[in-house]
Amino acid sequence: MDSKDRQIIRALQANGRMTNQDLAARVNLSPSPCLRRLRLLEDGGAIRGYSAEVDAKAYGLPITVFVRVRLERHNEEDVQRFETRVMAIEEVLECHVLTGASDYQLRVVVPDLDAYEDFIRNRIHRIGGIASIDTSFVYGTVKKTSVFPAVG
Repeated sequence: MDSKDRQIIRALQANGRMTNQDLAARVNLSPSPCLRRLRLLEDGGAIRGYSAEVDAKAYGLPITVFVRVRLERHNEEDVQRFETRVMAIEEVLECHVLTGASDYQLRVVVPDLDAYEDFIRNRIHRIGGIASIDTSFVYGTVKKTSVFPAVG
């Protein structure tokens, strides 16, 4: 991937609905080579898809929670069970494997505190093998972007 490919990606991260004409102008290419590069980025898996950025509060999910989970055991069976079950829970938008005191960090969205309690009791606790859960509620966001920083 060269700097022109990165320009294309950053432009699409900022506005995934722009036309090829606009994209080409933005990255200083003619439309045909721009489209060719775009197709190569898509076919090669660098661009995995396109989606709409939706306001969670407007959608009805105003509460964002970061949940850190530590497993009791780190054997293959327990890790696989946790990861498989978490992938099937809709409220979990992201699940990251961590170093340090916690094993995983989840980004969860829920409509209210009762729904969060239900999420913990009836989805997370039922996975089993969990040593601890630490929760942080988001009460404000300073920065949120999906645009990668420029490289090189």
